[in-house]
Amino acid sequence: MMPRVDANTMGLSMLEALRAREAAGRPIGVALVGAGAMGIGIAWQVGRTPGMRLVSITDLDLDHARQAADAHGGPSAVVGPGDALPPRGTTLLTRSPFFLLDRPELGIDVLVEATNTNGFAGEVCLRAIEHGIDVVLMNAEVDLTLGPLLGHEAAARGVVVTSDAGDQHGVLMRMIDEIEMWAFRVVMAGNIKGFLDRYATAESIAEEARIRNLNPVQCCAYTDGTKLNVEMALVANAAGLVPWVPGMEGPRAARVEDVFQRFDFDKYGTTGVVDYILGAEPGGGVFVVGHCDDPLQRQYLRYYKLGDGPYYLFYRPYHLCHLETTRAIALAALYRKPVMRPIHGRVADVYAYAKRDVAAGEAVEHAIGGDHAYGLIQRCDVADAAGMLPIALLEAEGDRWARFARSVARDAPIRYDDVVLPDTFLCRQFRRQAEVLAGPPVRA
Repeated sequence: MMPRVDANTMGLSMLEALRAREAAGRPIGVALVGAGAMGIGIAWQVGRTPGMRLVSITDLDLDHARQAADAHGGPSAVVGPGDALPPRGTTLLTRSPFFLLDRPELGIDVLVEATNTNGFAGEVCLRAIEHGIDVVLMNAEVDLTLGPLLGHEAAARGVVVTSDAGDQHGVLMRMIDEIEMWAFRVVMAGNIKGFLDRYATAESIAEEARIRNLNPVQCCAYTDGTKLNVEMALVANAAGLVPWVPGMEGPRAARVEDVFQRFDFDKYGTTGVVDYILGAEPGGGVFVVGHCDDPLQRQYLRYYKLGDGPYYLFYRPYHLCHLETTRAIALAALYRKPVMRPIHGRVADVYAYAKRDVAAGEAVEHAIGGDHAYGLIQRCDVADAAGMLPIALLEAEGDRWARFARSVARDAPIRYDDVVLPDTFLCRQFRRQAEVLAGPPVRA
């Protein structure tokens, strides 16, 4: 299928193209799935970006959907399957997105998946792709777990599936593209983590989650480092980089410039790696270290005050999450381009490690951000051969929970043989993905 590039965008900047669509009465129709903290921010941003309109907001909690609609602005109405649709321009509020995807007259061009689910998110994305709708993944977990499968299905239908532009991995990939175009070899793509407690639980950080207006399970996934590892695995799979050790090295640093003392870049040889620093100021942001040993170029770089080399630091002191989501929407809808995608397949994944001593028979409701496990990035060729379990596959779907078949000691890797996995949508699609990638059979 040929890409559906909008001829009216030719020769225009992104903002100019969006303003042209606004003036022509042809805004990009956006369906938002998930109205948590990020979803509400996305709704606000879409409402203030020319050339976009929010067609629908889906959340199990309609009060959250209403908050997102209020942030967006304009009229909204709750609808269900079989209900008459309100006038065009009314944002539809639903508890399920599936019936909306069957209604082409709604004009949904791009679906933004912003839940913290895995199986449900995968099903929503696959259904959107079947209907020829582009997908932006604010949901990093499903992006990592099923990214290659979603990309395979999208390519077959001429649809774009992309990571979000504003999360750390999206920002890093944009930096990597630029730095490689400048003829640097990427030595390290790095994240900056403010605080880390591998053993945090949703209960232990409940007050911090309340202060930050976050779901405690989601906040726990940030605090125990699983989300960090997911983001860097996405970078690995998009850029062909690897973690040097399971979980990455992650040294403490006072400032980002300290990476030159905290890492031994020579030991990596020509292998590009993903990693992070802990506690650096100013907080937040991402960095890339590039290598250039050309004498002429190094003269220019010295003049540009980037140092003597051959290692050079590039740093972006912020990533703006929902503010930048509209960039990913526009890239997909206007230019048929992703911000990033796993073009290298499954180079790395995030594998489960016991957060505490776990007894046989215990059931797992929340894998990512739960009480049983934290996740560490590891090379797939090594971890899969050792029977290690990607943490996302532990996630419950409805009343189908994984159970431990044997006890696992704190900090030990959790292997397929340690658990009984239920027959979930996610596990089935993960097996299907393995066949697409022609990888080894996935045990579940």
